[in-house]
Amino acid sequence: MQAPTFADAGGLTLHYRRSGPARAPRTLVFLNSLGSDLRIWDPVAARLAAQYGVLQYDKRGHGLSDAPPAPYALRDHTQDLAALLSRLGIERAVLIGVSVGGMIAQDFAHAFPGRVDGLVLCDTGLKIGSEALWNERIEAVQAGRLGEIAPTVLGRWFTPRFFETRPAEVRGYLNMLTRTTADGYAGTCAALRDADLTGQTAGLRVPVTVLCGEEDTSTSPDLNRALADALGCPLQLIPGAAHIPSVEQPELVVGHIEAFLGQLGPSVSGPRERYDAGMAVRRRVLGDEHVDRASAGVTDLDRDFQTYITESAWGGPWTRGTLDTHTRHLITLAVLTALPREHELEMHVRATRNTGVTPDELREVFMHVAVYAGVPVANRAFQIAKKVLSERPTGAGAEGGDA
Repeated sequence: MQAPTFADAGGLTLHYRRSGPARAPRTLVFLNSLGSDLRIWDPVAARLAAQYGVLQYDKRGHGLSDAPPAPYALRDHTQDLAALLSRLGIERAVLIGVSVGGMIAQDFAHAFPGRVDGLVLCDTGLKIGSEALWNERIEAVQAGRLGEIAPTVLGRWFTPRFFETRPAEVRGYLNMLTRTTADGYAGTCAALRDADLTGQTAGLRVPVTVLCGEEDTSTSPDLNRALADALGCPLQLIPGAAHIPSVEQPELVVGHIEAFLGQLGPSVSGPRERYDAGMAVRRRVLGDEHVDRASAGVTDLDRDFQTYITESAWGGPWTRGTLDTHTRHLITLAVLTALPREHELEMHVRATRNTGVTPDELREVFMHVAVYAGVPVANRAFQIAKKVLSERPTGAGAEGGDA
């Protein structure tokens, strides 16, 4: 468990968490909703941190960050984020924000366009709620009634099925909500009340996608569709989710984020960056044990070759995005079967433990290869896979080189 990390961001102490490779192709910054903290993104961030730099943080008034006196403006949150990124030496990032976090992301892209590689806007809008709604909420919180209204608020975060099947988590998220400071909650309500991004967001010139839970009653699919239309970008609906899809449907959210990141194109320029990005995905696919063993066996004879493979193969197609790692591994298995390349195929069948490729998917790959490349190579692939899958797991890779 990572210890809490704090930074002075322009005189305000913010709590944050960083993860991912030291030299990653991109940095992803996650922004939270009203009444939540950085933990709502944990299921998504953990998956993406295998390849990307990840920054999660508690905005002012939430989690372990400072809670200055209310009210706040949306630009206060934006300036906090800018100060935190500067403090951590992060020049550019993809911002991924839910609800008010999505509005902060929009405002940041307007205020600091040169620091944004892309936006993933989740369950948010150009303007959220009415002045009357937020004034009523502010009055209740300042009167000490956050605990009284919290069950109603939480009822909009998740679907009925979530409440039925995951009651312990419901209780935990209720605790998260009710322990938000009055200044933090009421201050951010004021920021939402006063923020209308209709004019400025339409002028953004940055890659963007919009996600929304199909059952969101807080920021409805229609509200998110209006946002997507203003930006000229697609709206992706998340089935089985309400206002916080990262908790209810993290795998679907990850899939949409990975697809979006892939559309941004290559993000590494020089050989050092390509090598580092390639090494990160190589470890993700083949496993640390295999890569450490292969690296330990490098000599002057094959040192340049190993660098070439890491930089050009793993730091090339494998890090391009567009196709997720799981899909790229299926393609790799098909190609190695068809050529055939038996040694590498055996190694990559072992690596399916890391990429989530199932025996059922292996069967379908080999059946497809049998049609288009011939029965003998498919037959041999089945033999190799049966041997590897019957072995007791001892690590992700085999001895020898890898491509």
